[in-house]
Amino acid sequence: MKIAHVMAGAPAGGAELFFERLSLAQADSGQRVLPIIRRNVLRAARLRALAPVQLGFGGRWDFRTAWGLRSALRQFQPSVVVGWMNRGAAACPPGPWVLAGRLGGYYDLRHYRRCRHLIGNTAGIVDWIRAQGWAPERVHHLPNFSPDLLGAAPATLPVPAGAPTVLALGRLHRNKAFDVLIRAMALLTGTHLVIAGEGPEHDALTTLARRLQIADRVHLIGWRQDQGALLAASHVLACPSRHEPLGNVVLEAWSAARPVVAANAAGPSELIRPGTDGLLVPREDAPALAAALRDAMATPALAAAGRARYLAEFAQAPVLAQWQHTLERLR
Repeated sequence: MKIAHVMAGAPAGGAELFFERLSLAQADSGQRVLPIIRRNVLRAARLRALAPVQLGFGGRWDFRTAWGLRSALRQFQPSVVVGWMNRGAAACPPGPWVLAGRLGGYYDLRHYRRCRHLIGNTAGIVDWIRAQGWAPERVHHLPNFSPDLLGAAPATLPVPAGAPTVLALGRLHRNKAFDVLIRAMALLTGTHLVIAGEGPEHDALTTLARRLQIADRVHLIGWRQDQGALLAASHVLACPSRHEPLGNVVLEAWSAARPVVAANAAGPSELIRPGTDGLLVPREDAPALAAALRDAMATPALAAAGRARYLAEFAQAPVLAQWQHTLERLR
């Protein structure tokens, strides 16, 4: 099967990361895959083996991108085109292919009016799309997968040897609630926090850590691609998000056999079985988050159960099989 994936997203992010993983995995499994991306040197380098097409995706008056996208698709002649998120799906032209929009959140469905099918990465998103009037047979649940990160060599972190270490991964945006996590850290004596990400909240988070007099225990290390190494060097993964449709970081922590503590946003609440393979706390509740982090680091069974969930449901093989089966049906 020939599959074209159209991604016009940001330089970094959870959906963008999974787009890359899926494209490469499908190609490795024997599919012919064409990634069409917004111009990005680093993303193009990671997808070099697939000869990605780079376009501007500058907006509705960017006629060069519209022409280039149509030309690339006509030349490749895919069976299925997957448009990722609003911009990617809206840009895709009709043609002799099946057009499917892939959603990782509760997006404005007007951007998907050309799509014959929609793909949501959580059951909650799928239920919401159907509630907007889409026929059930045109909406499909296909989860994300994480690579197997177990056994990675630990990264070198700016924390004292042996210090309890909480890891958080994600864009430094208010939705991620890293401010709540920093307030929780003020209640955990001797524990260090490492946040790997970039974004507009960087200065505000740094200021907050200083105001709480824990700047020496809060480390913002920028965007990283070595999630396995970071998890191997940490004791627990925190996902305190105010808004989180899925939570790729939960899957990554499970794969690395690290316990997970998350706020009860939609995605983590769907994934985690509280007390079995992770802990959930109310959003915006720093004291509850601090207590759960302390408990998780003392409960190794959480990590073992999370690893089992990963292998059964969110490893590459079972998820790739689901994608293959669904796209064959669409074709």
